[in-house]
Amino acid sequence: MSARKAASPVSSPSQVTVQGRQTSLSLSPDAVVIHRGGIEFRSPSPFNSWTEMTLTLQTPDGESIRCSGVVVSCTGNKHVGYHVSMVFTGLSERAEAQLAAMAFTI
Repeated sequence: MSARKAASPVSSPSQVTVQGRQTSLSLSPDAVVIHRGGIEFRSPSPFNSWTEMTLTLQTPDGESIRCSGVVVSCTGNKHVGYHVSMVFTGLSERAEAQLAAMAFTI
């Protein structure tokens, strides 16, 4: 998986919401790194590997991108927070194209 941090304010999301069965996080755009096939973010609470989650990315123009994913890594501790890596699953072609554009914008 290759990635670049979305640096352009035009194509970076204005809000990212990560939701699991018992957890919901609202993250700022500078707290996430969007990859073509996944996302990385900091969390104050840990997530178990293989946890299925739903993400909603709110674009600056008001459009929402809804994605499902699976946690593949969660490292850290309660003092510094957790670094969570997720891989997207079952993306529509449109969502995949939008995410790819956000991931590779310089």
